[in-house]
Amino acid sequence: MKKYKIQNSPFVVPTTDGKVIEEHFGNSNNCNISIAHMVAPSKWSEPFQVPEFDEYTYIIKGKKQFIIDDDVVILKAGESIKIEKGARIQYSNPFDEDCEYISVCNPAFSIDLVHREE
Repeated sequence: MKKYKIQNSPFVVPTTDGKVIEEHFGNSNNCNISIAHMVAPSKWSEPFQVPEFDEYTYIIKGKKQFIIDDDVVILKAGESIKIEKGARIQYSNPFDEDCEYISVCNPAFSIDLVHREE
């Protein structure tokens, strides 16, 4: 039995907001951690949320804005961030170009654990 798995056909999460989410490892693979490649289109945003997981983000291209509790943080290509579970966060791309990034969640991302505000 092989002690590795190459992921060459990630699960594409259906979205309605133009965001592209390719889940390489995560809940669709019954993993304890999730790893996703994402592209947030220009002018995209999500509601605030208070996740029950730590999230690591690495920006590949463009910029992404994070409102974390009362702080506004803008990351650009080549930068990364760790956001601890329990923080109130809003993710957005208010900029004029798409943002490409990698997201890692521990434990794995789950809609039941993200607690998005209405």
